[in-house]
Amino acid sequence: MYYTVETNKSFDQASTDLESAVIRHGFGVPHVHDLGTTLRSKGISFDEECRIFEVCNPAQAAKVLSADMRLNMALPCRISVYTEKGETKIGLIRPARMLSALSQDAALVEVAREVEEKTIQMVDEAK
Repeated sequence: MYYTVETNKSFDQASTDLESAVIRHGFGVPHVHDLGTTLRSKGISFDEECRIFEVCNPAQAAKVLSADMRLNMALPCRISVYTEKGETKIGLIRPARMLSALSQDAALVEVAREVEEKTIQMVDEAK
């Protein structure tokens, strides 16, 4: 269900490299959630770092939404850069597996496979 890689890069460098890879593959980054900073700003002790990148390819998103508007709740895709016990990791929930739990539409499953292939390439390039 998950695709995760470890990298020798710093958290900040992996984040920068992921954003560049996303753009190179024709996707956009509508928002980045800096979960670590948000938690600490609320007074919560949190030692790790975590940035969640919302990534979207408008053409693919339109295909999904035109087939089943309810799937807006699964969009956009998310790729995370985070630290865990001193290691920097980059990962995502595989879109094809997630979508197959939500829809059996063959066309949508194919879109999810295409998106999964691209997002995994992005993660691997950022590694």
